[in-house]
Amino acid sequence: MKILITESLSPEGMAIIKKEKDIQVEERIGLSKGELLKIIPRYDALIVRSQTKVTGEVIERASRLKVIGRPGVGLDNVDVEAATKRGIIVMNTPEGNTISTAELTFGLLLSIARNIPSAVNSVKMRKWERGRFVGRELYNKTLGIIGLGRIGAEVARRALSFGMRILVYDPYVSSERAKKMEVQLVELKELLSRSDYIT
Repeated sequence: MKILITESLSPEGMAIIKKEKDIQVEERIGLSKGELLKIIPRYDALIVRSQTKVTGEVIERASRLKVIGRPGVGLDNVDVEAATKRGIIVMNTPEGNTISTAELTFGLLLSIARNIPSAVNSVKMRKWERGRFVGRELYNKTLGIIGLGRIGAEVARRALSFGMRILVYDPYVSSERAKKMEVQLVELKELLSRSDYIT
């Protein structure tokens, strides 16, 4: 099997692919549409991220293509209908970035609450204005989460471990699920007015 990778993957992802026997991997980062159209007939599999546009025209030219893989959530850049008509499997990894995105969200929340960017800049300027950078504890603060999907749920779990109260606006979440997750379902207007932080 010959695989074309058109955008950078994590080293861990590349290691998994490269350890497989009988697989040839070619990385061609930053291909133009014309270049992709020219070389796609040589490959059995295509791995893209969000930049490469896998259009109907690309799929039509991909005479050997059996599978299109997209590490990440969305498939906006892949013509799934055209691929399906040709019997090409299209797959993504909807949970692949859930934890890292939730961790980044919480890191940004901590950064804002504790004034970390301002403190870092102060230290870089060889100052330390201790009183300016005390920040706020997250304990007993209210976090408003708009949407309790995979990422929102992971952010909520982290917020609970910090002792935060959590308000959620999500018209698709049942009161049973909210209770189980220890969050309070509210209307958007209430979330906006009662939250110390919103994500």
